[in-house]
Amino acid sequence: MEQSDLTKQLRAKGYRLTPARQLVLSAVSGLEHATPDAICAEVQRTASSVNLSTVYRTLELLEELGLVTHTHLGHGAPIYHAAAEQQHLHLVCRVCGRVTEAQPNVADPLVEKLRADQGFEIDVAHFAIFGRCAECAARTGGRPE
Repeated sequence: MEQSDLTKQLRAKGYRLTPARQLVLSAVSGLEHATPDAICAEVQRTASSVNLSTVYRTLELLEELGLVTHTHLGHGAPIYHAAAEQQHLHLVCRVCGRVTEAQPNVADPLVEKLRADQGFEIDVAHFAIFGRCAECAARTGGRPE
């Protein structure tokens, strides 16, 4: 998103584009799947005075504005990415921790089944699937570790 578009969106909601907000949004876009701690570390490379609480508040605001989204990948901190990215599922390897992406339509049969059987609507953007990546599965010959 261009800075002028972001400035207009923020002003329309009664906010202004501060350097910290711009740095947080740039860090989210550049890091892709990043925790608030990782975003803070990236921002502090340019602006050492920005602290973690500022990053959290900024992420909340940017999410309210629809500029970033978050996903929970287990019990740790959420990860953030730019809302402009194409929607995707998160595939999380329990062995090496790698996070990869899959197109959301691979879950269509499950989404339809749950909708038909239980009336349940899945929020695919927050869908994380845990297992083992191809490399870790190959290392163990398909056996659980």
